[in-house]
Amino acid sequence: MSTLKRISLTTATLALALSLTACAGMSNRDRNTSIGAGIGAVGGAVLTGGSSVGTVGGAAVGAVIGNQLDKDKKR
Repeated sequence: MSTLKRISLTTATLALALSLTACAGMSNRDRNTSIGAGIGAVGGAVLTGGSSVGTVGGAAVGAVIGNQLDKDKKR
């Protein structure tokens, strides 16, 4: 991975981590969705070598998984 891509990925990850500090008023489900999207985006970017499609796809999959994590616990 080139240096520019590595710096971009690091910057995006840091921005995501800082934005998650604003999750104080979110429900657990909303928070899990946001965290899942962030982790999925990073994972997608890493697995596809920084591809935009891989990053967006990973974010979408991560968001869905995060959203469904505590679905059954509410019953």
